[in-house]
Amino acid sequence: MVKPLKIVVTGASGFIAKNLRKYLSEKNLELVSISRNDFKNYKCETKIISKNYEEKNLLKKIQNSDVLIHLVGIGKQSVNTDYDMINTELTKYIVNLSKKARIKKIIFLSGLGVSSSTSLGYFISKYNAEKQIINSGLDYTIFRPSYIVGKDDLFSRNLKKQIKSGEIIIPGSGNYSIQPIHVSDVVKVIFESVLELKFNNKIIDLVGPDYVTFEKYVKLFSKGTKTKIRKIKLEEAYHNAIINSKSDFGIDDLNILIGNFKGNYKKLSKISKIEFKSVLKLLQSGRLL
Repeated sequence: MVKPLKIVVTGASGFIAKNLRKYLSEKNLELVSISRNDFKNYKCETKIISKNYEEKNLLKKIQNSDVLIHLVGIGKQSVNTDYDMINTELTKYIVNLSKKARIKKIIFLSGLGVSSSTSLGYFISKYNAEKQIINSGLDYTIFRPSYIVGKDDLFSRNLKKQIKSGEIIIPGSGNYSIQPIHVSDVVKVIFESVLELKFNNKIIDLVGPDYVTFEKYVKLFSKGTKTKIRKIKLEEAYHNAIINSKSDFGIDDLNILIGNFKGNYKKLSKISKIEFKSVLKLLQSGRLL
C-alpha cells in the first residue's frame, strides 16, 4: 500500500489555509497544520498551536514530510510586527527548519508585482523571502497571487463592510485593473504543484482569466444593493491611510491596488490542468461568496 503524502501547512488559521486544508483533508492526505491561533481540526490532521514556531515543538512532528506549504505573511505593518520580521525572517527560519526535518519541497505564496526592481516595502520583503527559498537547495514552487477571493476573504470583507455603511470608496479614478482568482482554483493549483514535477523550481503568477478595472469590480460586487459609490482623490486616500490605522485601505493596500499589476494567466493555464473560474461571471451571477 502506498504511503499517503504528508503535507505541512503553516499559517493554518488563515483564509487560504482553511480552504486548502479542507480540500487536502478530503483527499485523505496526512496533514500537519501549524498556526499561532487556534483553528478547527480536519480529519487526518495533526494540529499544532505555536506562537513562535519553535523548533523543539515542531521538528519531530514535521520530520520527513513530503512538502511544506508556507502561508504565513502579513500585508500591514505595525510597531510590533513588520514585513521583514514575518515575510522574510520567518520564511528564512521555516526554510532552515524544513532542511533539518528533511522536507523535500517548499510551496510559497509571494505576491503579484514582486520583482527585483520593486521599491515597495511589502514586495521587497516577499522578494527577499523568495530568494531564501530559491537559494535553499530545496525544490520549490513560488506562486505570485493577485487578489484571492471567495467566502470570507479580506478583500471582499472590506467591500462588504463598506456596503453595510451604505457607501464604497474608490481611491482615485478606479480605472486601474486587478486580476482576481477564486480560492477554489487556488487550492487546486497548490495541490497540483504538490503532485506534479513540472511545477518544480518555478515562479508562477497566480491570477484569474479576468483583468478588470476596480470600478467595474466594485459595481458588480455591490449590484442589487443601494450602496453609493464615491471616488476620492488619491491624495485623500493616502492621507487617511497614513493617519488612521482603521482606514479601509492601508498604504500598501493602495500601492498594490493602483499598481495595475498584470499576471501571466496563459502560463498558469498551460501548466495546470484546471479550467479556471471567471470571477466576473461569478459576481454577475451572485455566486462569488
